Amino acid sequence: MRNSLAIISLAPVLIAQALYVRRVTPRLPEPLGERSGEHGSGPPLKLLIAGDSAAAGVGVSRQSEALSGQLVRALGQNFRVSWKLIARTGHRSKDVLAMLEEIPPEKLDVVVTSIGVNDVTHGTGRQTWIARQEKIIRLLLSKFDSPHVILSGIPPMHLFPALPQPLRWYLGSRAKHFNHALEQSVQGCSRCTFVSIDFPLETTYMADDGFHPGTRAYSFWAKHLAGIITAKIESR
Repeated sequence: MRNSLAIISLAPVLIAQALYVRRVTPRLPEPLGERSGEHGSGPPLKLLIAGDSAAAGVGVSRQSEALSGQLVRALGQNFRVSWKLIARTGHRSKDVLAMLEEIPPEKLDVVVTSIGVNDVTHGTGRQTWIARQEKIIRLLLSKFDSPHVILSGIPPMHLFPALPQPLRWYLGSRAKHFNHALEQSVQGCSRCTFVSIDFPLETTYMADDGFHPGTRAYSFWAKHLAGIITAKIESR
């Protein structure tokens, strides 16, 4: 109740700050490089990475430095990875769902998603976001017959240096609530794993825009995911 009243009273400030941040924050391009391929040696592993600008690697100059490149390299130490990246800057949960509905079905071993920051910033309701996430999960488990769906949590937006206070507090609070709801939602799904992405948001971990991950953050994220994926595949 107190939070709701605080948000209502701060609404003019939050709107003004959001417009200011949108105007002054540099719009970084998606990195250059391959978005599919094969890498490594060992048992075959078919991997799909889907989602928003963080999945797409915004914040670094090449895909080799982004989540896809670093995750594939890490997994390639134990597997022959056949991988594909389907992600776009600005995509919300509804856009990722539409994108996944359009591509042809195929058998996958692991799907990694990164969905939520744009839903948080564009005012998507938490229940609506969860409903869309659940649709995405059902689609991944059926259309792509994926035994493992790894859902990356929304990063700690309350620490993003590009966001001024109180906007940083407000968006960070929404992100925390979204993450908690998603973690609760997938508890009964044996093939789903919610993964909290708590990389240190020091300056050296962030991109120049103060909003997206940098090379070190992508490395931290990729290694964390690779450890989880490897353990799940080897336990089959």
